[in-house]
Amino acid sequence: MDWSFDLGPFRYVAAFTVAFGLSLYFTPLIRRGAIAYGVVDQPDGRLKVHKDPVAYLGGVAIYLAFLVAIAFTYTFDAEVLALLLSASIVVMLGLFDDLKVLTPEVKLAGQVVAALVLMKGGIMIRLTFLPEWALISLTLLWLVGATNAINLIDVSDGLAAGTAAIAGSFLYGFAVWNGHTTIAMLTLALVGASLGFLAFNRPPATIYLGDAGSMFLGFMLGALAMKGHYTFNHRIGALAPAIILGVPIFDTFFVMGVRAVRRIPLMKGSPDHFAVRLRNHGVRPGIIALWAYAASTLLGLAALALCYVPRTWAYGILAALTLISAAAVLALWRLGRGPLRQPASQAPSAP
Repeated sequence: MDWSFDLGPFRYVAAFTVAFGLSLYFTPLIRRGAIAYGVVDQPDGRLKVHKDPVAYLGGVAIYLAFLVAIAFTYTFDAEVLALLLSASIVVMLGLFDDLKVLTPEVKLAGQVVAALVLMKGGIMIRLTFLPEWALISLTLLWLVGATNAINLIDVSDGLAAGTAAIAGSFLYGFAVWNGHTTIAMLTLALVGASLGFLAFNRPPATIYLGDAGSMFLGFMLGALAMKGHYTFNHRIGALAPAIILGVPIFDTFFVMGVRAVRRIPLMKGSPDHFAVRLRNHGVRPGIIALWAYAASTLLGLAALALCYVPRTWAYGILAALTLISAAAVLALWRLGRGPLRQPASQAPSAP
């Protein structure tokens, strides 16, 4: 039985509005429950510099708001069901991790299982110029990478949810332009749920995403990006999803590189995220979030341009982005070696 409503041209507005409203409603309820049961993030004075314990499980509000919004505004087909099933696996993994009952190895294995479930449902990277084994490997790498990239960037108030909302907005733009109704509906609901949560997660945050939320957002963005079409002009357009998610991907590679140079285990937390380095040098969390939002917006515009400009210009865009990334790495590396200065007002930070 189909319980969705036939809203015609208003379905996009309905998906966003319902997800946004439900996220606003669910988030404070879940916050109270998390505090009551002690599911909170304790400050440690190193990475977690907030003064008081802050509730986890904000991602559950995003997940529920998204799920209900889609259930009432869109008809589930086999691909949507596969996507929701695999995303639910990721949410469960995140919940167990938030409750401190998962090892990093088990969490990674679970992410791979979720990716395989999604691929079994027919959702994977499809590039005609690559062999099937390469597409399978690339799909696994992309999904697990996107899931963990949003998870890793969730170290400062409003950073992960806001960045995810901007990335989802650009994926929605691509979907509408190319006539992909499913991607458009799902991304718009995801954006609405993220923005509703952001009302409570903006500095100073009163609730955090937790691994359940950050992994859900990363997995959904990675999966929806794979269903899009970007190579209609030239093959370089295949890089558009990576550029749209450029801020979390940049932070992931930067942290991995610094940890490798310093011989720190990859699974061990360290204050090497760009947001943490900026915060340790006096930049307020709100300013950090705004800078990240601006960078995400510019990268989204660059991804759009990459797909629509001639091939020669596309190479120029890639070259410019490479130079900017190199300059950012150099600046952040030097920042990490300079004297620390505490910001005037410490804001909460996710783990």
